[in-house]
Amino acid sequence: MTKRFSEQVVWITGGGSGLGKAMAVEFARQGARVAVSGRRADRLEEVVGLIGAVGSMGAAVPCDVTDEDAVEAAVRTVVDTFGRIDVVVANAGYAVSGRIESLSTEAWRRQFEVNVLGLVTTVRCALPELKRSRGRIALIASVAAFLGVPASGAYGASKAAVRSIGETLSAELAGSGVTCTTIHPGFVESEINQVDNTGVHHPDKTDSRPAALMWTADKAADVMVRAIHQRKVEFIFTGHGKFAAFLGMHMPGLTTRLVSMGEARRKRQLKG
Repeated sequence: MTKRFSEQVVWITGGGSGLGKAMAVEFARQGARVAVSGRRADRLEEVVGLIGAVGSMGAAVPCDVTDEDAVEAAVRTVVDTFGRIDVVVANAGYAVSGRIESLSTEAWRRQFEVNVLGLVTTVRCALPELKRSRGRIALIASVAAFLGVPASGAYGASKAAVRSIGETLSAELAGSGVTCTTIHPGFVESEINQVDNTGVHHPDKTDSRPAALMWTADKAADVMVRAIHQRKVEFIFTGHGKFAAFLGMHMPGLTTRLVSMGEARRKRQLKG
């Protein structure tokens, strides 16, 4: 059976855990050689081991996406290692939490430096290689791009920016052979709720998201890699994610009322 990404080279930022890790393994299963970047070198090496275990080649390329020089160096390292880049997955990101009335300007700045500026820098630095290979870009956004959720304003705004960037890239790159797929996951298993507003991971922190709606990272990676292969412009999943995005796009008034009712219920429960 022909593998979707046979002999292609994939570079994934935020590749040391969660969706990035799961996508790295799925791309490897589909024949790709995979470079993974992130700030934690030990995590990257673990992922490289998993890539090797499924019969492909991997490379750990430590990189902080907020450092443009480091991103440029990472692109050179991937090309030096594998000879080309066919797919870039801009996955690095985290979630700042806090109500808009109390969230500091510095917290907003950190959120956008990683989720937006880091993503743009990743794409811009990789584009010359992608134009040579007529490759693919994947931007990892979120269903939060379509919803206004209390205490998630900074995160939602950053992912709405990613959606706009994806739409613009798709238009700007038309005819170049390079395509951009913007992906909006719903609830997927990850460490996102265990990372604080400064980007520090707290492994003992409980994930407050609804377990009943949670997809495994492996299941999510399968549908995401398929969407990237198909060069879709925009891809939303899970089922609840599609429903929430539909409401946010087409019924914003109703969506706001429903979210407000949920927030009021949560406050009553906390008081009780």
